[in-house]
Amino acid sequence: MREKVLYEIQKNFPLTKRPFRDIAANLNCSEDDIIKILREEKQKGIIRQISAIFDTKKLGYKSSLIAFRIDKNYIDDAVEILNSHPGISHNYERNHDFNIWFTLAVPQDSMLGLDGTIELLSKLAKAKEYIALPTLKLFKIAVKLDTTGKASKKEKVKKRVFKDVQIEEIHKKIIKYIQNDIEIAKEPFKDIVDKIDISYEEFFKILKDLKDSGVMRRFAAILNHRKAGFNANAMVVWDIDDDIAVEVGQKIAKYSAVSHCYLRPKYDNWPYNIFSMVHGKTKEETNAIVKEIEGEIKYNENRYLYSSREFKKVRVKYYTGDIMEWEKKWLTEIMV
Repeated sequence: MREKVLYEIQKNFPLTKRPFRDIAANLNCSEDDIIKILREEKQKGIIRQISAIFDTKKLGYKSSLIAFRIDKNYIDDAVEILNSHPGISHNYERNHDFNIWFTLAVPQDSMLGLDGTIELLSKLAKAKEYIALPTLKLFKIAVKLDTTGKASKKEKVKKRVFKDVQIEEIHKKIIKYIQNDIEIAKEPFKDIVDKIDISYEEFFKILKDLKDSGVMRRFAAILNHRKAGFNANAMVVWDIDDDIAVEVGQKIAKYSAVSHCYLRPKYDNWPYNIFSMVHGKTKEETNAIVKEIEGEIKYNENRYLYSSREFKKVRVKYYTGDIMEWEKKWLTEIMV
């Protein structure tokens, strides 16, 4: 039952007054059973958080994946600086000369902008070299770890058509709340509704607008991969000819074990343009999935980049002002 519950809340979290009761109805058990299981899994650290997941770009932020080449003797100091930036959500050490990989997002009113922030971070972290790898095309982003062992090997990646929405103050106010971990209780949204002083009906209408517009990618549970038993998660990068890159990216994205798949730029010192995150319980399982993908696509070269250390994995907090405060701090120190 636990495995089914964990899988369900990753892919289909109901945006209703009593979501755990709705999940229980789907799984033929009681609301109390679901709450008990989820509280226990949260206490074990298997569930990182249950919250909204947003499209950074649609919120007006600029973002990129970045790779730094840092002297191994300075990694700890560099990581401390990088992790202090509120716009860095993921930060890993990987098995490559470009050894530190992180994602960075900055708001529209950033004083430094994305490029300026990367440049400053590279100096502060004493990076010998770096590459910026923004998303050119997104094929898939949906982390759903198969805790049941019964999911299909491949899945249909739906192309969504989004509605327009104007982000107003009420949207921003709600986003500030729903980006945080919800309470595992019978009415997990009650505290938010009370603080904002709106009805449940209006609250869920706004959540639907955010979802229909693509501003909110989804509302779901995020699991701790390793604690959930997925100990071998590889970032597999592929050198694909430009004229077939989109076609190949779409093929790779169909694999259920692939949670993320993007088209990114190539450089003279970095020939890989398709990035895919592949999840398995063991290195052998992950490698077998990649071998199967290799047999289906045309590629020139690829690399399996396993993470050796996880330094940071959080959600970027939007509309908080934390990034501006970070910029002011470092700009002040530089000017002194």
